[in-house]
Amino acid sequence: MQREEKKTLIGKFATHKGDTGSSQVQVAILTTRINELSEHLVEHPKDNHSRRGLIGLVAKRRKHLQYLKLNKPEVYEEILKNLSLRK
Repeated sequence: MQREEKKTLIGKFATHKGDTGSSQVQVAILTTRINELSEHLVEHPKDNHSRRGLIGLVAKRRKHLQYLKLNKPEVYEEILKNLSLRK
């Protein structure tokens, strides 16, 4: 992920100026990294080190989404819609 790409994601999902750590921003960044790693694994199916990293990223994203679902359901629904995630 390039720096500019990450800045645009942060700008799109941030709740206030300087917001880089909220769950919304983290889910967006993790989703982008997950998509990139998934494409990599299609080309390199035996890369088990990257596969393990992908599983860790998916687990982190799942935890953030669970937090949003319990505490901010309207934000959770919006994130799912914007990132085309299914739950």
